[in-house]
Amino acid sequence: MQYIVPDLCDAYPDSVQVVEPVFSNFGGRDSFGGKIITIKCFEDNSRVKEQVDLNGTGKVLVVDGGGSLRRALLGDMLAEKAAKNGWEGIVVYGCIRDVDVIAQTDLGVQALASHPMKTDRRGIGELNVNVTFCGITFHPGHYLYADNNGIIVSPTPLKMPEC
Repeated sequence: MQYIVPDLCDAYPDSVQVVEPVFSNFGGRDSFGGKIITIKCFEDNSRVKEQVDLNGTGKVLVVDGGGSLRRALLGDMLAEKAAKNGWEGIVVYGCIRDVDVIAQTDLGVQALASHPMKTDRRGIGELNVNVTFCGITFHPGHYLYADNNGIIVSPTPLKMPEC
């Protein structure tokens, strides 16, 4: 499904919240959307690895990495696993790596930046808790839509308006 975030904002101005524009699009999909699954972690991508191993059809993984610019929470192997398991996209409030491969992967990926250093896996992190960053609280079960124009969230699913 192709989403055009400005059109969704025009059609649902009272229903959406706009995430502060600090993210860059790194994925092979220009746009993506779906039901939010959240992870709260800091420089440990153990929970990310667990989630991308699961069926993600119709879902977007929102990873609150505390805005760390010191470690990458997503790399090519996890992104490829997420795409294989049907995830629509991943938003990382932190860094990713292997950006050239991720750009060729059928997955939406937005993050703050790239960083070559991987994380240590210590099994730390919380799943499906409310996370707040960039002016928005992301609630598990709400919906996220993203394209090159930005990221929006809504408590209910949105349909692209007719032209």
